[in-house]
Amino acid sequence: MKNFLTVCILAFLSATTVFSQNKKEVLMTIDGKPVYASEFERVYKKNLDLVQDESQKDIDGYLQLFIDYKLKIAEAQAQGLDKEEDYLKEFSKYRDQLSRNYLFEDKMTEELAKEAYERGKEEINASHILIRVDYEALPQDTLAAYNKLKGIRERALKGEDFTKLAKTYSEEPGAKESGGNLGYFTVFNMVYPFETAAYNTKVGGISDIVRTSFGYHIIKVNDKRARMPKISVSHIMISDKKGARDFNPEERINEIYSMLKQGESFESLAKQFSDDKNSAIMGGKLKPFTKGDLRAPEFEDVAYALKNPGDLSKPIKTDFGWHIIRLEEKFPMETFEEQMPELEKKVNEGDRSKIVISATNKKIKEKYGFKKEASYLPYFDTYLGDDILKRKWVMTPIPADQDKTLFVIGDKKATYSDFAKYIEERQRTTRPYKLKETLLVDFYDEFETKQLKDYFKEKLEDENEDYAAILNEYRDGLLIFDVMDKNIWQKGKNDSIGIQEYYNKTKQNYQWKQRVDADIYAATSEVLAQQVKKMLDEGKTAEEIKTALNTEDKVNVIFTPGIFEIDQRELPNNLEIKKGVSEVYPSHDSFVVVNIKEIIAPGPKSLEDVKGKVLSNYQNDLEASWMKSLHAKYKVEVNKKTLKHVKKELK
Repeated sequence: MKNFLTVCILAFLSATTVFSQNKKEVLMTIDGKPVYASEFERVYKKNLDLVQDESQKDIDGYLQLFIDYKLKIAEAQAQGLDKEEDYLKEFSKYRDQLSRNYLFEDKMTEELAKEAYERGKEEINASHILIRVDYEALPQDTLAAYNKLKGIRERALKGEDFTKLAKTYSEEPGAKESGGNLGYFTVFNMVYPFETAAYNTKVGGISDIVRTSFGYHIIKVNDKRARMPKISVSHIMISDKKGARDFNPEERINEIYSMLKQGESFESLAKQFSDDKNSAIMGGKLKPFTKGDLRAPEFEDVAYALKNPGDLSKPIKTDFGWHIIRLEEKFPMETFEEQMPELEKKVNEGDRSKIVISATNKKIKEKYGFKKEASYLPYFDTYLGDDILKRKWVMTPIPADQDKTLFVIGDKKATYSDFAKYIEERQRTTRPYKLKETLLVDFYDEFETKQLKDYFKEKLEDENEDYAAILNEYRDGLLIFDVMDKNIWQKGKNDSIGIQEYYNKTKQNYQWKQRVDADIYAATSEVLAQQVKKMLDEGKTAEEIKTALNTEDKVNVIFTPGIFEIDQRELPNNLEIKKGVSEVYPSHDSFVVVNIKEIIAPGPKSLEDVKGKVLSNYQNDLEASWMKSLHAKYKVEVNKKTLKHVKKELK
């Protein structure tokens, strides 16, 4: 598995170097199919630092890794995995993403990202009035909706109460209760035309009428304020989702809160008790975030309400459990460069993408030449049956004498038949349409855009060596994943008998260390810990000890029962393993007494306890056997002269 993961790196990182070596110089053949030296050089230089096995870092060792990589690809092709629908879809998706780095849309995307960044510095509180009308409405209905809202706007401009007008006339669901108030929002929270109108309207002002997919709107801006920057916090979490627990989570978080108020170390308590293991080892510290990042609004609201670094929240409840939050730092607003990747992603996924598409299409047409030929509407309005509106249209062949050219891009023609095939496929995933003409206009725009981009990407692979290399590496990486999934991962996962037999043969590798069934008492001082020890020696129960040493205002002792391996973090270091009550041990800024009720000898873990690890090791064995069979199946011949040349180049 480790070797496979290393090899997969070859397929997923981008290449940037152009090599002087002739790319047609053959390094090896696999069943007569050439593998070129330029590919080996590229992946060797790119991935050498990522190879963990030192024996594979020299060229001969790395060559064996590369041969295994190529054998897996050869087997994937032999099994027809490069023809599978899922593979083709995934590859097409990646090609679309990669080609964006070469398409002309980057400049327009960056401009829209900059606009979004500037807008994102503010939050707007606004109200709106909506008169519903969709894009397929009849012209007279569209005009009636527009004129209705125009009259309402004129009344608002003359001073009538906007909230009352919204409650009376707005067709937004819930407007009668909300008065059209949307609360605070920022960039990307609303559709782009609505957002633009809101940001271009002054506080107290009323926007012009704006059209969106929902209908016509007017917007009143009630307030604008600076947006909150990121903050950093630490937390202690006690989960209430861990099944039957030996303690009450709410009681435990309140005990910890009392200890914090008494001056106990936040970091030590987080390391000792927090159920968020990832942050516990960091003393509870989380990565910086802003509102909306954590998908836990209760947590975010409380965190942002903390004023000064070091301030603590009271225990709060979220969907994840109980938390105590400490503010660590408030950060300044991120720069555009820091936010740019996220902003550009949102630009390309949202309705701003239409602006980018239009500009990109124009550039491709200018680069390769574009000419429209026959009009599509007259023919297709008759050719398409009304069942297209039910998404059940079946394409019938278009006679050759009627199959006209729609347009020409470079040296490629798009015909009526090409468009008809696109319509038949696209209808399955489209929204419902009321009018055939509207559907045709939308589908034609999509079809033209797809043809333009496909042509650009086809030419790009011929014209740009770096792009072609990266694309080929990803193509191979997908095939390796699919062939491994089919022949190793799924095979191992579904082979319950094989897993059991493998476990039986190797169970000596899956052993429990010595364990103890014990009660752990963590006290805030050595004196209190000695009192706990004395009470345990007297036969007192955990509840009796807590009742005696804890008060409503002050928690002095926390009790944790369970079965623990002897080096588990809950147990103090150097604990003497013997039945009965231990001495007092300092641990995590507290003092611990352990009552060992039973000592459990080392022994094999059950298959259920280690099934994930057993499966992984079983799959590694399957892969090793499979690779032997591939080496036997395919004839690999290395060109020693070329290899010598490669070694000289790489040194």
